Amino acid sequence: MHHLKFTPSWLRFLIIFLLTMGVLFRFCNLDTKVFSHDETYTLLRISGYTRTEAQNKLFNGSVIGKESFAQFQGVNQKSLNDTIMTLAREDSLHPPLYYVIARLWIEIFGNSVTAIRSLSALISLLVFLCVYWLCRELFNVPLSVPGVAIALMAISPIQLVYAQEAQEYILWLVTILLSSASLLRAIRLESQVQDELAKQQQPEIFATWSIYAVTLAISLYTFLWSGFVAVAHGIYVIVTARFQLSPTVRTYLLASLVGFLAFMPWLAVVIGDFFQFLISADKTTTQSSLMPVFELLLMQLSRIFFDIDLSLENSFSYLIKIIYLIFIGYSIYLLCQTTNYKVWLFIIILIVVPVLPLRLPDLMAGSIQSSTDPYFIPSYLGIQLAVAYLLATQIYNQSVSRRNIWYAIVALVIICGLISSKVHSQSETWWNKGMSYGNPQVAQIINQATRPLLISDALGNNYGNVFSLSYLLESKVRFLLVQNQKIPKIPDRFADVFLFNPSDTWRETIEKKYNFKTDVVYSDKYYSVWKLAKPRSVRKRDILLQTKLSNR
Repeated sequence: MHHLKFTPSWLRFLIIFLLTMGVLFRFCNLDTKVFSHDETYTLLRISGYTRTEAQNKLFNGSVIGKESFAQFQGVNQKSLNDTIMTLAREDSLHPPLYYVIARLWIEIFGNSVTAIRSLSALISLLVFLCVYWLCRELFNVPLSVPGVAIALMAISPIQLVYAQEAQEYILWLVTILLSSASLLRAIRLESQVQDELAKQQQPEIFATWSIYAVTLAISLYTFLWSGFVAVAHGIYVIVTARFQLSPTVRTYLLASLVGFLAFMPWLAVVIGDFFQFLISADKTTTQSSLMPVFELLLMQLSRIFFDIDLSLENSFSYLIKIIYLIFIGYSIYLLCQTTNYKVWLFIIILIVVPVLPLRLPDLMAGSIQSSTDPYFIPSYLGIQLAVAYLLATQIYNQSVSRRNIWYAIVALVIICGLISSKVHSQSETWWNKGMSYGNPQVAQIINQATRPLLISDALGNNYGNVFSLSYLLESKVRFLLVQNQKIPKIPDRFADVFLFNPSDTWRETIEKKYNFKTDVVYSDKYYSVWKLAKPRSVRKRDILLQTKLSNR
């Protein structure tokens, strides 16, 4: 890697340009995309209210306006302690660190969509500093590989997606980078210690291992899946120590133990909820074809570098997935062929280990959940490190013809990233919005009505999606929300009445009670929206009656 220590000025300028563009894209149009189902839950947790409290207040059969949702979407009467306690009672799988930070943030900057998402955008800037440190420790070169890694992170579509989400995932990436970099530094310092220098190096080694213990605890308090990242670290330390209980292994085990002990208060809550889940969980499973599993996995890989929100069925997406699979495969192959085993082993373990507990059951069951995309963040990071090494080495290739080819590939990667970022910044919705993906289209349909009323219940995902829709609907729209599919009392003053994702039984019961006809106005794989209308004969009778009354 000696030639990588000399970075040409053009590469420096390119890195600075892409870094600038990445920062601009992160703060561009923060409020234009749909505020998704999951993001509304973030603000609910921050507010300190439980779902039950919000449900009892809003889903009570009364006609309300969109302003009624505001109480449960930000800082109001509840305290910071309420925020932590509601997470412990209702959602312990989401540790409290991000929610505590977010609550303090919106107490200063307000409850708006821009304010809460700007926190993630700001946190995402730390990724550039942290990935630089990790690459320095991993590849031991000043700028070439770290600089290319920073540039890739800056224009990576997957990084941009999570940098504009009001959730904890971008903070989790920062903690992964910090814990990984501090681990590699501690191992390097341990290996450099000589007997006569041991006393001089010991304070720095102790400080570095302490940083690892602290960053591991912070990572665990950010996202539970950090436990599997810690397992990946442990496998790496043990394998590089040749399965011997060396001083490095002993110190690592002690530092990890300290990190997990610091997490024990919340871990106890999680374990209690886990056993409660086992008792009450539905044991039924669904089976599906294996093909969508592999297609979605390939799509997730391609989204690291190019993403314009193509569907799985799009014919162009097949070509993209194959190209990027080959590209990523060659990056990993070259990494393993040309670097010390301590370098490539760390990246391979980071890619594989954290994702195995999630994907092996999917592959065995033949089904996959797209909502688990954030769990791929460690794998995304490892792949980006491998690709950064590939590009940084090949642009220094001694063969002029091969170097020119790689210049073209680098240019193509940059163009794909910039195009993806541009498309993402101008879009109303994106694939990561999941069940809220179609909400802008639904809101447009409802907003066009004269005096619209939206009816829904609180079953399943309807609760969060109604919250999400409230951000897009105009103030003229009224909501009539019920629990347990009760038959609503529909006032006569509304010209257009919509049913949001009703079950067939509930919809048919409403039809019979009010002598209404229902027509579907929107439908996707997540939910449907129906419009209630009186039969034509009934409408004619009402018109004649109104005419007679006006003549009198």
